[in-house]
Amino acid sequence: MVAMSSASGSALCFTDASSSPAIRRDLGSFCLPPSTITFGFVDKPIINLQRLRLSGLKPRAANATAVENGKQDSDEVPTPVVIVDQDSDPDATVVEVTFGDRLGALLDTMNALKNLGLNVVKANVYLDSSGKHNKFAITKADSGRKVEDPELLEAIRLTVINNLLEFHPESSSQLAMGAAFGVLPPTEQVDVDIATHIKIEDDGPDRSLLYIETADRPGLLVELVKMITDISVAVESGEFDTEGLLAKVKFHVSYRNKALIKPLQQVLANSLRYFLRRPSTNDSSF
Repeated sequence: MVAMSSASGSALCFTDASSSPAIRRDLGSFCLPPSTITFGFVDKPIINLQRLRLSGLKPRAANATAVENGKQDSDEVPTPVVIVDQDSDPDATVVEVTFGDRLGALLDTMNALKNLGLNVVKANVYLDSSGKHNKFAITKADSGRKVEDPELLEAIRLTVINNLLEFHPESSSQLAMGAAFGVLPPTEQVDVDIATHIKIEDDGPDRSLLYIETADRPGLLVELVKMITDISVAVESGEFDTEGLLAKVKFHVSYRNKALIKPLQQVLANSLRYFLRRPSTNDSSF
């Protein structure tokens, strides 16, 4: 069990109350200054999270060619997938969008990304058994470098999803954000207690791999990075996948440039489970 305490404007403290005395001596209490974000080479305060949750997402009118009388096309609606990848290209952020075989050239999506101050430096399309994959390599227009700001990464994700909801309204039945911003809300709701899975494993001596699967919602990427850095764990790079109603995350993390020791892994996992528990209940998910 991880005990947490904080006061407005003060440090946030974590204590592994159930650990042995030896572990408590090793870990002590994590008491940290007001939150800063460390993602790659970026250190910045977390700001405007509430604005980011809703940024660019507005309820859309139904597209009559795709949705009639509140009913989707007769064909089975594929699962939309949006991947924000910081690992595969050292010089650019890679965004991949899949929605079966229904996607066109996504010119509107690329224009919307340019409105965020980004350049699409490379784009390609490939086909496999899961459908048509549209991949964009994106850099910041002012620096020509990959995106490292978690807020801007989340804005990219929401922009892509917003365009899916606008031009493919039938996708809203498969997206968590379709409940609030789409034409057709999802037919099933993901229970966060059931959906949340967390795994941490070593990835060499200098870093660990953190895997998270949880219910998707606007602002989730920023929230996760903030939760992790709140206990002084650095997020070096990673991949954030939106697969229908779920978010699937892989982060490379470290503590003082080293892989996370087992007690700290437990503190991080318990903290994430606490914050990702179902909002409508006071019961934790662990």
